[in-house]
Amino acid sequence: MLTLMAEGLSNTAIAARLRVTDKAIGKHTASIFANLGLPPCDDHNRRVMAVLAYIGAEPA
Repeated sequence: MLTLMAEGLSNTAIAARLRVTDKAIGKHTASIFANLGLPPCDDHNRRVMAVLAYIGAEPA
């Protein structure tokens, strides 16, 4: 799923690609954020931070 996030797909587009519900993608996304220790933050986009963690890059 992080690969699809890295491609810039929205939750709706990821759900369509994987043939699951938007709700399922929301739950998986929340789980990914929790596992990576990415709480909600006004200064950073958690989707971008998750993808950076996935590819092993350091945030700027």
